[in-house]
Amino acid sequence: MTTEATTTAPRATTSATPTARRTWTRARGVLLALVLLLAAAVTIAALRSGDQHGRLDPRSADPYGSRAVAALLADHRVTTRVVTSLDEARTAAGPDTTLLVTAPDLLTHDQQTRLHTALAPSGTRTVLVAAGTPSLDRLAPGVTADPAPGFDTALEPGCPLPAARRAGTAELGDGIRYTTPLRTADACYPSDGLPTLLRIPQDAGGDTVLLGAPDILYNNRLDQQGNASLALQLLGSHHHLIWYLPSLTDDSASSTGRRSFFDLLPSGWLWGTLQLFIAAALAALWRARRFGPLVPEKLPVAIRASETTEGRARLYAKVDARDRAAAALRSATRTRIAPLVGIPATQAHSPETLLPALSDRLHGDGQPLHDLLFGPPPGDDAALVSLADRLDALEREVRRP
Repeated sequence: MTTEATTTAPRATTSATPTARRTWTRARGVLLALVLLLAAAVTIAALRSGDQHGRLDPRSADPYGSRAVAALLADHRVTTRVVTSLDEARTAAGPDTTLLVTAPDLLTHDQQTRLHTALAPSGTRTVLVAAGTPSLDRLAPGVTADPAPGFDTALEPGCPLPAARRAGTAELGDGIRYTTPLRTADACYPSDGLPTLLRIPQDAGGDTVLLGAPDILYNNRLDQQGNASLALQLLGSHHHLIWYLPSLTDDSASSTGRRSFFDLLPSGWLWGTLQLFIAAALAALWRARRFGPLVPEKLPVAIRASETTEGRARLYAKVDARDRAAAALRSATRTRIAPLVGIPATQAHSPETLLPALSDRLHGDGQPLHDLLFGPPPGDDAALVSLADRLDALEREVRRP
């Protein structure tokens, strides 16, 4: 048998690490979906921003504006004054005024406390539109909010409040529902047992009205059901109406540092983020490796060794892993011939131990054997086939008596 060294080409790069092209091929579908999702979100935001321009603004004629309510109040000799700062709202409040707060949750904790302190002894009627948990603790103590809306949009009064009984059915069902232990409160327009309009009398003669939904104030909803009558009676009980549109540019909003970024986020976003984290944790747990040792299972069919070898060879060929294929062939050959020349299996892969014993057995030079058993990987497929043939011939030679 001939054991000369075979001249090999320079070592080729056969790493199975994904290349930039393969990474792009796998990720482009996900990136395209993200781009489409982002474009859809921007488009929807742009469309909604146009529809929501001047929302609950008595000067806006948009569908979600409130110019129609202001005109209706003017016909009944109720003056409407728009304010955008807390100081203006506190100064204008009085026993002959109604204060409408369109977005009480936008006020900082300090603003809410100052507003409640100013309104409590003034005898003013305060109407809070869609007040949620962030503002109820300070503007309406003792009241809790249930943000889950009911199924029916149009609701019956269901209370003895004169304004509600005269208005009849109104559209408050898709807003916030409230609960309170106060027996003096008027709980109206119940949805699934919880009121969507709550009137709480104050000791100084005024009252606080919690309006769960702003629909009765919108231009495009004012002529539906008894919305116009209810809005007129709630906002027109006094000769002067102060329409407070909270603004983030208000100087009083930046006068305190006790409100963090998370306080400005709606509660729904925080709960949604928590649910996403829980879903991600469950998905990671589902996709993670099973706990404990692996349990061997019997295969339903017997797979021949030749098929396994062929399948593994095809995987090597698919990624051009000639280096790994050659390493597997050489390692298997060394493992089989080491006991034949008196070398323990634990030292079969040590050239200093295996090669001298193998040279004594074959009476040949150790350098060609070193290149054959421990040499560099083949440069092409032909060299890999030649290497396999030479290793097979070497093993037959060692096994020959």
